[in-house]
This record gives sequence, structure tokens and C-alpha cells, in this order.
Amino acid sequence: MNHLFSIARIGVEEARLMAADSDDSRVHDFEELIVGLSGSLEHTVNFRPSVVNAPLVAFVAKGQPHRLITKEVNGEFDMWMLRFKSEFVAETVFQLYRNFLQKAGLSLQSGTCFNRLGTVCSLIDEEMRSSSPDLSVVRHLLSALFIMIESEKKKVAPGEHDALAIQNETFVSFLQILEDNFRRPLSVDFYAEKLFMSSRNLNLISQKIMNQSVSELIETRKLTEAKHLLAHTSKSVSEIGFELGYNEKSYFSKVFKKKSSQTPSEFRGEITALLDGTS
Repeated sequence: MNHLFSIARIGVEEARLMAADSDDSRVHDFEELIVGLSGSLEHTVNFRPSVVNAPLVAFVAKGQPHRLITKEVNGEFDMWMLRFKSEFVAETVFQLYRNFLQKAGLSLQSGTCFNRLGTVCSLIDEEMRSSSPDLSVVRHLLSALFIMIESEKKKVAPGEHDALAIQNETFVSFLQILEDNFRRPLSVDFYAEKLFMSSRNLNLISQKIMNQSVSELIETRKLTEAKHLLAHTSKSVSEIGFELGYNEKSYFSKVFKKKSSQTPSEFRGEITALLDGTS
């Protein structure tokens, strides 16, 4: 994905084309959110299959193996597909991780409240289709969409008490602690102690849910924030690195390039061009 954000409305014809090309599991370098007005999804994420009927929301995190089969219901299919880089909404993307730990897709209640989700998607689409789309407007609308989804999810999410639900609850707690502390140079042991468990068990849960170790998730959160700051502030590379717990600019740049295949300065130049619409 060579841009920060895209949105598309998938109708019957597009759904049929997607269904014909859905044999293999895939891994994306972006986050994907689907808001379904009609139709059905057969969704397999991290090799756990589920079928979800509209009205629905579904989410696939960057790096998660997944397989998506689109299906018409009574000859109808109408869904919004939103794709975006983590750094585009760094402050809220981990909220989606928390909301969709237990299920990648969720059927919601129909009615006026759910219809608001479609309205916001239409507003985002309208902005993106304008001659000079304002990505700051899109970011705010996308953040509002996340809040609405969380509100709708609370109305239908069942209480679960099995082992998987307990692991998910532990992982949600970890993400909350991470959000408060990722700027500090803390080890995995710190997070494990906060959760009254061993580092090994916390890593096992993290690997099972996200296919990443705890250290990788901590680094991912730091670098997502770094990209956000590079894109949306005038802070120097050294200031950003220090703010995120990297005491040496050279080490911060080394870690950043290893994960992003670019130096922080190269990323800033590219993202500035994208935001200015010059590439």
C-alpha cells in the first residue's frame, strides 16, 4: 500500500470478483476495516474461521494472516472497505486491536445507530473524492467511526468466560498498560509484573493472538508513534527518539530503518509529500 488511506464501496459485482480470488491466505502491510450494510463475510483470521452477516464490522490488523470470502445475501452485497497505515491514526489504532481480539468480525444491531456508521463512511468517501482531500478531516472522521463502532459493539458483545476469553482479557489489559507506558524504556518484565504473570506466559498469549512477541509489540507501538510524530509535528528526529525512550539518535534511526526500510528523515520526506499531495 503506497498511500496512507483508501476507501472503497464494494457492491455485488466487486464482491463476486473478490470471492473468485479468495483461495489463499494473505498478509497485508496495512490495517483493514470493513463496515457491512448488506451481505455476508466468511472470515478467517489467524486460522480461526467465522461467518458474519450484515449489519457488521470486521477488522484485520497489519501482519495478521487472513482469508476473506464475500457472499451475497438475497442477491445483495454492500460494504465499505477502509485501508490505512497504522501511523495515520496512531493514537487510536490499538483501540481496534482491543475491540476485535475475540472476533475479527461482529454482527451488529440494525437501525438508526448502525446507519450512522454508513453515513460516516459516506462522508469519508466524499472527502477523499474531492479535488484536494483534507486528510486531517479524514483522520477525525475515522476516529469518530472507531468510537461509534466501540459503542455499537458494547450492545451485542456477549460475556465470555472460557480460557480464550481470559487470555483476551489479559491481552487487553496489556495493551492498556502499554498505551500508558510505551514511551518509557521498559522491559517485558515490567508489563508481566503489572499483570501478575511471567514474561514467558505473556509472550505466549501475545504470540497466539497477534503473532508477535511482547517486545515486537512494544517496538511496533513506539515506531507507530514515531511515524505519527514525524508526519504531523516539526520535532527533530533526536527529539522524537528521546521522547520514545531512545537515548541515542543513531540507535533510534537504526531501529527505525530495520523495521521500516527507511531512515526517519527519509520517511518524513516521503510522508510530507503524500500529505501535500505531491506524489
